[in-house]
Amino acid sequence: MKHSPLRRALALGALSAMAVVAAPAAQAQGSYPSNPITLVVPFAAGSGTDAVARVVATRLGERLKQPVIVDNKAGANAQIAANHVAKAKPDGYTLFMTTNTSHSANPWLVKGLKYDPVKDFTPVARVGELPFALLVHPSVPAKTVQELIDYAKANPDRLSYGTPNSTSLVASETFKYVTHAQITSVPYKSSPQALTDLMGNQIQVYVADLGSAWGTIKTDRVRTLAVTAAKGSTLLPNVPAIGKTLPGFDITSWNGIFGPAGMPVEITERLNTELQAILKDKAVQEQLAQVGFEVWPTATPAEFATYVKDQMARWGQLVKQAGIEAQ
Repeated sequence: MKHSPLRRALALGALSAMAVVAAPAAQAQGSYPSNPITLVVPFAAGSGTDAVARVVATRLGERLKQPVIVDNKAGANAQIAANHVAKAKPDGYTLFMTTNTSHSANPWLVKGLKYDPVKDFTPVARVGELPFALLVHPSVPAKTVQELIDYAKANPDRLSYGTPNSTSLVASETFKYVTHAQITSVPYKSSPQALTDLMGNQIQVYVADLGSAWGTIKTDRVRTLAVTAAKGSTLLPNVPAIGKTLPGFDITSWNGIFGPAGMPVEITERLNTELQAILKDKAVQEQLAQVGFEVWPTATPAEFATYVKDQMARWGQLVKQAGIEAQ
């Protein structure tokens, strides 16, 4: 079959157009990053995740030769930040430093959640964990977990605890479930607010991430009874794991970095490589330890994606076990 000159011209024109469209995309990935990057954090300044994000952002900016700007979009248990990132352009210039609040707990606690933790994000890198500590006001006559349980049972609803995010809520409600203690829940907008009220005795119990409470834990304004991680915490070697009193109790807050769904593989892998190098740096590990953060062995994007799915399933079981209803 013979092709007319017009048809050949149209075909060549179409190929040229495709090349023109593809070239900028390839160039953009090859020169990435050519602009500042925004690292969205779903919690307020002063929170544990915010402290970690600022350390990571500084080091990542140095390696990428572009500023990485932390943008705190606090509120609605991380939903505001998650919705923002989910709708962002997947070009690698909007990243999300988040925790299991947005990606493990919210799917089970929020009715009509507007984002999908799996489908709407590109997992980039697992960063580590912020262990939780069970804190009480010094006026509470308890120096051990068992003494707190006994006091709470003997004084129903006399104690109250703060819940600034979904992760803290699940940890606190799980504690109530396994101990049958009657403690009143008080919601907060941020971890620093809950910690301030604990020190002021407006609440008496708070399951706090070490990042938010690290400076306060070292004072006599609160009493630390236990760490909620099964293995305890290397950062608080003299504080027992709650599992010694409540076998099987193991709740921590993991941190990781995501991009919007559809982010190019080349950019995702570049970011993962840089983040792994940062997290293996002993100086960075020591700096993060100063804000109560434990770096985990790094993972590939695929390994992190599997971890996120597994954690979402586990937190679904915790929410169901504790009898927490979606709101």
